[in-house]
Amino acid sequence: MTDPDPRLDGGLDEPEDLQPAEGSLRLVGDDDTYDVTAWEAATAAVLRKARRLTDDAPDSDVWSALTRTTLDGIEVAPIGQPSDLEGLTTAGRPARVGAWDVRTSLVGDDAAALNEAALVDLDNGATSLHVDLQSGRDLAVALRGVLLDLAPVTLERPTTHRSEELARLLEDSPADPHPHHNLSADPATALLIGEGVGENEPLLAESFVDTVRRAQALGVLGAVVDGTVLHDLGASDAQELGWTMAVGVHYLRELTDAGLTVDEAAGLLEFRYSATDEQFPAIAKLRAARRLWARVLEASGGSDVPQRQHVVTSRAMMGKVDPWVNMLRGTVAAFAAGVGGADALTVVPFDERLGQPDALGRRIARNTSSLLIEESRVATVTDPAGGSYAVEKLTDDLAVAGWAELGLIESDGGVGSKAAEAVRARVHEVRAKRDAGIADRSRPLTGISEFPNLDEVLPEREPYRRNGELVHYGDAYEALRAEPAARPVFLATMGPVSAHTARATFATNLLAAGGVRVEVAGATDSVEAVTAAYAGQPVVCLAGTDAAYAEWGADLVAALRAAGASYVVLAGKPGEKTVTEVDDSCAMGVDALGFLGRVREELAR
Repeated sequence: MTDPDPRLDGGLDEPEDLQPAEGSLRLVGDDDTYDVTAWEAATAAVLRKARRLTDDAPDSDVWSALTRTTLDGIEVAPIGQPSDLEGLTTAGRPARVGAWDVRTSLVGDDAAALNEAALVDLDNGATSLHVDLQSGRDLAVALRGVLLDLAPVTLERPTTHRSEELARLLEDSPADPHPHHNLSADPATALLIGEGVGENEPLLAESFVDTVRRAQALGVLGAVVDGTVLHDLGASDAQELGWTMAVGVHYLRELTDAGLTVDEAAGLLEFRYSATDEQFPAIAKLRAARRLWARVLEASGGSDVPQRQHVVTSRAMMGKVDPWVNMLRGTVAAFAAGVGGADALTVVPFDERLGQPDALGRRIARNTSSLLIEESRVATVTDPAGGSYAVEKLTDDLAVAGWAELGLIESDGGVGSKAAEAVRARVHEVRAKRDAGIADRSRPLTGISEFPNLDEVLPEREPYRRNGELVHYGDAYEALRAEPAARPVFLATMGPVSAHTARATFATNLLAAGGVRVEVAGATDSVEAVTAAYAGQPVVCLAGTDAAYAEWGADLVAALRAAGASYVVLAGKPGEKTVTEVDDSCAMGVDALGFLGRVREELAR
């Protein structure tokens, strides 16, 4: 494990007559004559019209204007180019051929209810089960009637006795169990979340080896390398990759020390990853994971044992408000997982944030995979993202960043209490970066920080408890929405609707994201007309054009203060060319959470 570079052989070879000329973006034949300069000019024209590029800026600035940076510091360009792959080779292509395993999630403490849901799922498109039974020794009840030779079962963060329950069921099965069952031994997760540390570590290691050996005797998988637990804490993609590689290395060491070969040990592991609705990073992460694991096995003296991947759509990205948007999030994440080569895929039901998912939520979840496989034919093409300049470059960048994270963990002594503590500290730093982007809405959350609906009626679901720490991206906004402001903000709209609608809509949506309603003055053309509609609200927000602000904004602010307004907000940026006599302002890029906190504080006075 001393080689610092995860790049492998296996590059893309392209016939010379199909290779684009230097400086060209051509992807097909001679009829496509657009080059980089033409693309920059066309794109710059659009950005100037949208005021995202100044008139005097060179066309080449479109690259910096459209390039985004991930939480790992990786730049993602707006379009890939042949030059992106100079000096790079590709690896990590999916080994899966055909449809992925549609693995539905069973979460709760009522074994009989889980059994009913499992049988419905298996009768309607699911091919395996992921079980998180949270109480008692009732796994046999939850799996009653399940044909264990046809439908594999995996476990979520199981205790030793839960793994033993599954092993006994497989041993007692009249037919040979499906080889993709997994007893799911997972001591590294216990370390990461603060369980099983200190004196318990040797015991966990001993029980881990015993469980995996039992799985080997049964002809099934024995352990899980779980990246989703780190993702749930707020980790970046590279951190999730680095952690899973470190855990995989740790498990290889434990198992080879117990007498297994590297290939035997690798063949008993399944890796679990999260997929978000950021589809290209999600695709690249799965490809990078396979590349990294192949490098680990190579460095360990093993063969090219394919990495088996179970992908779960991100729970952290799911919203509690406007939960219907979760269907879109889950679909994009599932598409990315399928394109990225997931062997098994669990789509989290859209209504899980509200409680125990109902029949609709479960049906939509399993049908998401069915539609992608049977109608969209996503599984028909092996590695559909292969050869994409952008995806190949992102795959390489993520692999390098993940390998660096592995190096940090190894430098802390490998997987153990010290490394787990350091990993959590680095994840906390990434969380702070993500939270800052969510706060200023540069990382928008549809239905949560953008386009909120204060009049929605949420579906009711039975409450349930899910083990483990989980940080949802929209928690801060949803906390505000859960306790709406007692009073509205008066929206002082200046001029006709055509003049004020843009800023009025912006301010209304921003305030609604924090549980604050507005009362609108309407189309007004004078100070007297606005003050006539004013009803004594303590917080007022002016919405109009810069010209209206400059012409009569100062007079309006003075009149509203005289009428009782104690806190005046400007929709836009205050200044000499607009109006300066305000207490606060809101415009694109504002720290929305900070702004909402100040407004709500004033409303509560």
